[in-house]
Amino acid sequence: MLDALRAMAPLAGWASHWELHGRRRWWGCGMDAVTMAAGSALVAAMATDAWQQARDGVVALWRRIHPERAEQVGGELEALRTQVLQARHDHDPDTEQALEGMWRLQLQALLQQDPTAADGLRRLLDDQLGPALNPGERERVYSVFQNTTVHGGTSIVAGRDVYREPPAPKV
Repeated sequence: MLDALRAMAPLAGWASHWELHGRRRWWGCGMDAVTMAAGSALVAAMATDAWQQARDGVVALWRRIHPERAEQVGGELEALRTQVLQARHDHDPDTEQALEGMWRLQLQALLQQDPTAADGLRRLLDDQLGPALNPGERERVYSVFQNTTVHGGTSIVAGRDVYREPPAPKV
């Protein structure tokens, strides 16, 4: 699927890389954690009672960057809600994951156009999308964030665990 997305990128007007706070990301080499979390939270929030507030927050973000597409995105989000509710009714986590991936890409493309919108996306995640989720979904969404600080030695990160070589004995 990633190869298909890479092939689509030039056709959709997406660059092969984008800047976010001075960090360059290449297709296939990882997506910013905020974008990943926001895409997942958006899809999950569509199945909650707070879906309208989540929709309005995303539309407002789009309105700042692409005002001409804001209403279209609002309609897409209403269709997303229907798709998410149907996937949950059918016990179809694969469809939900695909929808998350789709919205992650849309949010990534939006930030590609305006990297300064990353702060707004983080606020949307923390103030509207995250609070709309139940605790289990919130934990799943925020689990993509990981911070590690190692002073001296070597750090190996595997999944959620951080392993650090013990310091060498002082002679």
